[in-house]
Amino acid sequence: MHDQVAAPTPARASGSLFGLAYGDALGGPTEFLPVAEIQRRYGPDGPRELTGQPARVTDDTQMGLAVGWALHDAGPAVTPEVLEPLLRQRFVAWAQSPENNRAPGMTCLRACGGLADGLRWQAATVADSKGCGANMRVTPVGLIPGYDLDTLAGVAQLQAGLTHGHPTGLAASELTAYAVRVLRDGAALTELPGLLRDRAQRQRAVYRADWLGDLWQRPAVDDPVTFISRGWDECLGVLDALDAALASPDDGTDACAATGAGWIAEEALATALFCAIRHHDDPVSALARAATTSGDSDSIACLAGAFVGAAYGMSAWPADWRDRIEYADQLAALGAAWD
Repeated sequence: MHDQVAAPTPARASGSLFGLAYGDALGGPTEFLPVAEIQRRYGPDGPRELTGQPARVTDDTQMGLAVGWALHDAGPAVTPEVLEPLLRQRFVAWAQSPENNRAPGMTCLRACGGLADGLRWQAATVADSKGCGANMRVTPVGLIPGYDLDTLAGVAQLQAGLTHGHPTGLAASELTAYAVRVLRDGAALTELPGLLRDRAQRQRAVYRADWLGDLWQRPAVDDPVTFISRGWDECLGVLDALDAALASPDDGTDACAATGAGWIAEEALATALFCAIRHHDDPVSALARAATTSGDSDSIACLAGAFVGAAYGMSAWPADWRDRIEYADQLAALGAAWD
């Protein structure tokens, strides 16, 4: 039933975008730290307050905004021919910006170098990378009111594919955007594992050639279905791990131990979902749990924030955070456009 496009609840787009940035800001300082050190610095519950004026985000939010503005400029009747050059322009501008000083991922930088040189994006992408840079920036795709689910899937995979050419990066990005969409349309956080599993099973043999072109053509890959099904199978595997983790008692320890460290796309999705679902009744605790992790804490927390914000809107977050986060004006402008 969630395949039907419904009118978005007011402020859910804003809640998701600001949630992404809030999680990013809380998780940025804890990335690369062991959980014991995070708890020593912030207390047993992890970071729960924004710090700094403004509270600084990482490349996760910066690239999320790059995707968001490309989608905004493309309009709702989007096509690959319209969107690809807009994404290329925004990604290259991000890569060359002096504000790109937040320890950006090497995959994104390498691919953006090829894009800046004018390579076909299928040649510029890092073909074997399924890093979480593919889906930590995909949240805006799930917030566009005018997209049907085929468009959502194509856009999510295209924006991933410009930098991360691995099929699991493509599939995980589609699932991340789909999760944001169904939450925006009224699904409960606790429903997500089943909804995502159903989506993955139904999409397993679908290669979106109109959006991806010949990206599938690799040594030892016989056909596009073989290529893309590998990505969906790896996502289904991590959803198995998520189901097992949620079925077990929560000991409150490092979420990465249950569903992965989040450096790769499918693990970032699953571990963010674990935090969002475990703390579905306490949004700030969802962010704190995601930031109190031994892996890619900012990406895990930004996705957790995007999910919780899509479910509950701006009311999920402390009101005084809105004006304290970096890029608040851009987050508010895109949120207002899509709310």
